[in-house]
Amino acid sequence: MKIYCDWRGLDEADKGAAVALGNFDGVHLGHQTVIGLAAEAAKRLGAPLGVVTFDPHPRRIFRPTDPPFRLMSLDQQARALAALGVERLYLLPFDFEMANLTDEGFATEVLAKGLGVRHVAVGFDISFGKGRTGSPEAMAEYGARLGFGVSTAPALLGPHGEKVSSSEVRDFLRDGDPAGAAEVLGRPFAIEGVVRRGRQLGRTLGYPTANVALEDYVAPRLGVYATRTKLPDGRVLPGVANIGCNPTTGLVDARLEVFLFDFDEDLYGQVIETELVAFLRPEAKFDGLPALIDAIKSDEAQARAILGP
Repeated sequence: MKIYCDWRGLDEADKGAAVALGNFDGVHLGHQTVIGLAAEAAKRLGAPLGVVTFDPHPRRIFRPTDPPFRLMSLDQQARALAALGVERLYLLPFDFEMANLTDEGFATEVLAKGLGVRHVAVGFDISFGKGRTGSPEAMAEYGARLGFGVSTAPALLGPHGEKVSSSEVRDFLRDGDPAGAAEVLGRPFAIEGVVRRGRQLGRTLGYPTANVALEDYVAPRLGVYATRTKLPDGRVLPGVANIGCNPTTGLVDARLEVFLFDFDEDLYGQVIETELVAFLRPEAKFDGLPALIDAIKSDEAQARAILGP
């Protein structure tokens, strides 16, 4: 997959795709429906399949004081899109210039002139342009005038009858329901990041952990999870992780601390990706280290039973 970071100055060979337009945070089942419509158009037109999205997420511009909310890193997003057959990712800068384009200006300057799109697939509830005045109906009108096709994906309902959305995934995670999040995403929610050196207290307790900062990720419910972690060499290892602030041993910023079963290798400085499989218990403060160790042993036994050999 080829990634473009602007719509301006593209060679003609880099234009002419059938694209899905949206934020695609999570690349959940609803997003996949939109991308599927673009894929159908790409096949029909003999055009490359592309995705048009934005960096940073527009919410960062319009609501800069919001807490972290992302469901995936840009690298995770690119891999998820590539797995769906996307050939071109147009990762457009969302700045005040972009934010001030009218819906017609966006369709004309970015989609038609800049990217030379042949088709645009959108979700039923998309809004675009300054003041979010653009709609699927407006996009269809602009497409007819500017020479590109438009298709609109209908609403997709999730496991509880609600509209599939990134917000629904965040709600599941905040409620400590990674299984519900996985149903909407079509795969487990995973936190990816560089393993950082901590206080190494876990090692002295017999439970060494790989520590990863949450950074821009939405914070799931604080507590203990059964997990699977992908290492840089491709191995996937079961484990148990705490997402929290370590109230027993000394408060820190909320982070992911994962103990990998039957593993004793140096991961410092390496990038790992940890899937949340099941929520085991909320984070708790224990009366001393012996009680904490007993709880960790119980957590490990539960996680091993859930994850299997």
